[in-house]
Amino acid sequence: MNRCVDMEDPSSSFASVTAYLSAMSKTHSRLKQRMAASWTPSEEMNEVRSRSGAEMRRKLKWYDLIAMGMGGMLGAGIFVTTGTAAKSFAGPSIVLAYIVAGISALLSAFCYTEFAVEMPVAGGAFSYLRITFGEFAAFFTGANLLMEYVLSNAAVARSFTAYFSAIFGVAAWRIEVTAIHSKYNMLDFPAVALLIIITIFLCYSTKDSSIFNMVMTIAHVLFILFIIVAGFVKGDVKNFTTPGHPSSEGGFFPYGVRGVLNGAAIVYFSYIGYDAVSTLAEEVEEPVKKNIPIGVSGSVAIVSVLYCLMAASMSMLVPYDMIDADASYPMAFKKVGWDWAAKIVSVGASLGIFTSLLVAMLGQARYLCVIGRSNVIPYWFAKVNPSTGTPINATVFLGVVTSAISLFTDLEILLNMISIGTLFVFYMVANALIFRRHVVRKISSPWPTLVFLVLFSGSAIGFVTFWNLNRNDLWWGLVFFGVLCVLLTMIFWWKVPQAHKPADWGAPLMPWLAAVSIFLNVFLLGSVDWQSYRRFGLWSIVVVIFYVVYSVHASFDAESNRSRLLLAGKAGDLELQDHHHQQQAVKSKLQLVHGEQQQVVLQVCPGDQS
Repeated sequence: MNRCVDMEDPSSSFASVTAYLSAMSKTHSRLKQRMAASWTPSEEMNEVRSRSGAEMRRKLKWYDLIAMGMGGMLGAGIFVTTGTAAKSFAGPSIVLAYIVAGISALLSAFCYTEFAVEMPVAGGAFSYLRITFGEFAAFFTGANLLMEYVLSNAAVARSFTAYFSAIFGVAAWRIEVTAIHSKYNMLDFPAVALLIIITIFLCYSTKDSSIFNMVMTIAHVLFILFIIVAGFVKGDVKNFTTPGHPSSEGGFFPYGVRGVLNGAAIVYFSYIGYDAVSTLAEEVEEPVKKNIPIGVSGSVAIVSVLYCLMAASMSMLVPYDMIDADASYPMAFKKVGWDWAAKIVSVGASLGIFTSLLVAMLGQARYLCVIGRSNVIPYWFAKVNPSTGTPINATVFLGVVTSAISLFTDLEILLNMISIGTLFVFYMVANALIFRRHVVRKISSPWPTLVFLVLFSGSAIGFVTFWNLNRNDLWWGLVFFGVLCVLLTMIFWWKVPQAHKPADWGAPLMPWLAAVSIFLNVFLLGSVDWQSYRRFGLWSIVVVIFYVVYSVHASFDAESNRSRLLLAGKAGDLELQDHHHQQQAVKSKLQLVHGEQQQVVLQVCPGDQS
């Protein structure tokens, strides 16, 4: 029986109003049954993946992944966050802030890589959490990540209009409609056009998109190298320690070590984008255990070096207290008399925005496709087009939603609503990796690992709370919670053995690496503004309601159908076995009769024995 066809049939819970009301009355028992339900990596790679019908085509190599990772990260972030972080938080030590942020990103990349090598499917973090913490945790986290993707892509598309218009020396090409609310009345049709073009391109071919992204990324890197070289040639090393105004604090650390860490929390968002590479694991050629680690970790390492050099270049061009927070690089060149370089920077930023959008929209469609395979959203999103090998339904749907938001919504509103979901996903993946390494269901108890994860996260939150209070007399709180994090990890590492070790590629220094990643992500989450937490809370409520009224019932129906199919398969196997046994019995009787006939012949004609 074809399971893919079966998945398309109307589920019993939604067959009629009466059936749905009956299903809702059983919500409590179904929640208990489905919320923690998990799948094995083998089931995710075979049975779950087969629900999309056609398979995604494996055509990507390690250099495609590096280009995709770089394209996803080298977007508008570096041009937007560096100025604010350097001027108001870190000063010239912004270079160190990028190093700290790069280390945090690399740790998260290692966590992603181990999962992606063991389970090369398009689901990324959703699939990793589903095999560890179960269905609800995966859906809750994946839904928040999807919202971050859509909002951030809309924001980046609107910023493209501003940078692209600056190339021609004109104001952003937007149309004002006075009848609409002031925060939604600047219609951005260039942003919509850009998103539609990228959506069409992504529907056609992942490999062709990868080649185009590689060309665009190479061009963007050349612009970045121009910024770096020009900064080192035109800049002055004294700007690393001497401010522009005598009243400003001097030295390489004008805001102290705290300033470096606060700056790292801001510039970390320039690294967001490498996680989209893990969603391409299903389209990576063999050997996966080589291509994925090189692609994911390599892209983060290269981008970290470029970011540090760009930050150093800007710090050399102008003193930190004279940096323009809104347009740091163009204004830095203008202040040293290179007005023409400002337009080159705008061209480079436009290319970076295009490539980051390409990779992000590629990743978001694959997240939605795999969430559709799990039946917690309509199965329509899971379909893969057999001729192109791409999830066209998911790609078009998200392209339309992102375009609609980018058309109306002001950039300031969008920027206040992004980032927290991505950090939350990175935090959850690091937790999931520790759980995966130390817990094998029905063999080892999950409670020691769960207790450690809760206590460690609580200690990290305690450290961040004291840090954000910013009081010198509360230094003891930082020491207490910092030491507690180390002791908890040491005890866990000593007392709780690993129950699962990766066969091909594993993150080194476990559980220390994942624990540091958890701590850094909690620290960065502590720097997110309250408006983002408000958005996170409201959207999370919507996600939970959707899970209760739809997802849990659709998932329950799908699992019931699966169980019936398995039972039908077992019944068929039993029938085949019975038929085989009957054939064997008939064959044995025939052999027995044939033997008896031979004995009779021998007795009647004894002379023929010779």
